[in-house]
Amino acid sequence: MRKRKLNAAEKAEKIQRQKEFMTAFINGKQKRVRRPPTIDGVDVNDFILRNADPLWLHQNEMWENMTYDEVSRPHNKRLHSEG
Repeated sequence: MRKRKLNAAEKAEKIQRQKEFMTAFINGKQKRVRRPPTIDGVDVNDFILRNADPLWLHQNEMWENMTYDEVSRPHNKRLHSEG
């Protein structure tokens, strides 16, 4: 016997569930666990490291993510050229 087709509401629930959860093996068994949060399909921490400027990193106390070049480099050339 074949499986019955899902109606529109069941199909929408299934799609939503697949977006929210993923399958992982825990103690040799398949378990449904929540997916880690992402921004545009990229992990949140990777997104922050790629897009944050040093001022934002400093304001949010993420000093370990700042490199020496970012700290010592002038960010606004106009401010430094007028002086």
